[in-house]
Parts: sequence; C-alpha cells; structure tokens
Amino acid sequence: MTWVSNMVSESRALLGMALLRFLSACIELSAAFFMLSLANLRTAVRINAVLGLVGPTILMAATLVGIAGLSSQASQPRWVLVLLGVGLVWMGTR
Repeated sequence: MTWVSNMVSESRALLGMALLRFLSACIELSAAFFMLSLANLRTAVRINAVLGLVGPTILMAATLVGIAGLSSQASQPRWVLVLLGVGLVWMGTR
C-alpha cells in the first residue's frame, strides 16, 4: 500500500512543479508584452531586473517541491548535497 501513496505523492509533486513552471512562463510572457507595450528601454531594464529575481525563486520552489516528492527514496546525506547545490545555484544568480 505504501507504493500507492508514493505514486500519489510523486504525481502531486510533479503537478506542483509543472504548475510552478507554468506560472513562471506566464510571468515571463506578461513581462515581455508589458515591455513592448511601454516601449521604454529604462522601464524594460527595470522589469528585466525583477524577472532576475523571479526565475531563481521559481527554481528553488520547484526543486523543493520535487525533493519533497522524492523524500522517501534517498538518504539524508544525498538530500543535503542536493539542497546545497540548489542553494549555490540560487546564490550564483543574485
């Protein structure tokens, strides 16, 4: 019975990750249309700076959802390494 609950947990995590990525894509497309509609380079650069914060945040959230879905399948030291790697990616984009 636990493999059934693992499959449900994994499918929910997968759906959560996909929805976060879809949200990210909607934000990016909206920002692109907003930049074009304003037709101001200075404002476009500001919008782009905000998008530079949104991307890593969505990356962290999607990764954490995926890790939560896989939490029963790996050892704790491996999860520590994964979280450190994600943290380094996030720090590198700041």
